[in-house]
Amino acid sequence: MRIKLTAGTNVGCIRTNNEDNFITNVDLSRPDWFLPKDPSEAVNLCDEGCALVVADGMGGLNAGEVASAIAVEHVKQEFLDANLKKIVKSEKDVEKFMTEIVTKADTEIKKRVEEDPTTKGMGTTLIFTWVIGNKAYLSWCGDSRGYIFNPASGLRRISKDHSYVQELVDAGKLDAELAFDHPNSNIITRCLGDFKDKAHPDFNIITLKKGDRILLCSDGLCGVCRDEEIIETMDSYHEDIEECKKELINAALNAGGYDNVTVALLEVVEDDSTTEINDTCEINAKKRKTKKIPFRTIIIILIALAMIVLFLTRPEWFGNIQDSITDLFHKDSTNLN
Repeated sequence: MRIKLTAGTNVGCIRTNNEDNFITNVDLSRPDWFLPKDPSEAVNLCDEGCALVVADGMGGLNAGEVASAIAVEHVKQEFLDANLKKIVKSEKDVEKFMTEIVTKADTEIKKRVEEDPTTKGMGTTLIFTWVIGNKAYLSWCGDSRGYIFNPASGLRRISKDHSYVQELVDAGKLDAELAFDHPNSNIITRCLGDFKDKAHPDFNIITLKKGDRILLCSDGLCGVCRDEEIIETMDSYHEDIEECKKELINAALNAGGYDNVTVALLEVVEDDSTTEINDTCEINAKKRKTKKIPFRTIIIILIALAMIVLFLTRPEWFGNIQDSITDLFHKDSTNLN
């Protein structure tokens, strides 16, 4: 599979510090956790895959920055230390590995608070995806969100917010259409760094196809822009992933930009399923060209040819046959009368 990848963040229009953090690796066979030099250039996805990570810190001052930085750096270190070639062979191992990353990052943040009381109250959301082959594995804790977009099928959420408002929607106490404008939409129910509870991440697996774009974002985007606005932007800039990233951030800024906004995008340029379909079509075309004529058809053709030959060489035979058929028809008509 070939992919494109980009990401970016903005402090927003109101805040003076950015508590969001992100990190990416387009080729996990290498220890290079940085953005591609040219996001418009498609690269081959290696066997170990690629990763995108977004964290939205909380706590005010610099504390939120610290928590989100610890989270993304921990994800990076876990990938660097792991035997990825072994893990990718089993979806269960992938889920276990990604879940443990979140819970260990939670422990690291709490440990930092114990060591440095000035960071008390800090926490962070965390969402990250690991793309292996034509599958995207997603793990998250909090309300930073994951989407998948395709120009042919539109936008779909692939994560569910860990928030008070989402719990109301799930319980049937609030219409999903009203969730965006709810006054308590900023209250989250899970995060990393909460001393009252351990981090409980969720997990999802998505099958990718050509043209799909994975979007990971902090609520600085999805909390100020409705899904319809995100769809419009992604559809308008679906041919340029870098411009799409910039315009998504601009959309959040134009909507008020009262929070930090972070966007990470991955685009599937080619995938195995597309190749298989094309190969199958090519094979079927060849089969149609060399398809054998059924035996019954051959017999009918031979009889027809024989009749034509007889007609040309013995026309009197056909005259006698025609007279016999006419007499037979006349007798049957007489009997009926």
